[in-house]
Amino acid sequence: MKLHAHRAGGVRYQAMMNKNQIQEMFQAIAPRYDLLNRMLSLRQDVHWRRALVKGLKIPKGGKVLDVGTGSADIPLEIARQRGSDVSIFGVDFAWNMLCLGKDKIARVRRPSHIFLIKGEAFSLPFKPASFDAVTVAFAIRNLPDRKQALITLLDQLKPGGQIMILELSTPRPAPLKYIYLWYFERLLPLIGRVISRNQKAYSYLPDSVLRFPPPSTFSGLMKNAGFERITYQPLIFGIAILFSGFRPRGAAGTQ
Repeated sequence: MKLHAHRAGGVRYQAMMNKNQIQEMFQAIAPRYDLLNRMLSLRQDVHWRRALVKGLKIPKGGKVLDVGTGSADIPLEIARQRGSDVSIFGVDFAWNMLCLGKDKIARVRRPSHIFLIKGEAFSLPFKPASFDAVTVAFAIRNLPDRKQALITLLDQLKPGGQIMILELSTPRPAPLKYIYLWYFERLLPLIGRVISRNQKAYSYLPDSVLRFPPPSTFSGLMKNAGFERITYQPLIFGIAILFSGFRPRGAAGTQ
């Protein structure tokens, strides 16, 4: 990957990875993915996912779609909080990540209805209006056409169904922002490279986060895609953002 010549806000941006490069990256880092997530976020990612699941409004016997499921942390957290009264379908395009998720599910000693499927956000293997809720954690920023992805996810929801999106962002308070940027641009790639032995992956991560739009802008994108009752909650001064929205109850058919 080459660097663009321009800067934005003092930050040099790397060339965007294409879908195949991102897929190869996640395939490569899968064995150390969970370890690095916990280390690099100081285990805050666990609490953020827990907050996402607590905010879900899922009826008993409901169905949830988790897109970009990775190693199945969200499905496992839903199963932990709700037990076996909810069916969870996790979709990811990186087979190695799904294998990691399947191993984790197999180690859980309580019954759960979790199904992991290889697939992509733009061509999901389900009928429209199949799910009571859709979740996306740390994956929406990797999609090149976010509005189209949101339209596709809206179509998967039953009328009145909820989407919750968890994504990394840049904190607002000036002192914290500068410390965060230093950590993200300098220290994180170094730690990631040493542990995962993949230099591209943990150079791509900060770049993809810095490219992600502000919460108000992304909320507008959700509205334009057809969602209503959109809210967002900054977590730890905006290091992560938790978005929520609903498909209108009168909505029917593909958007």
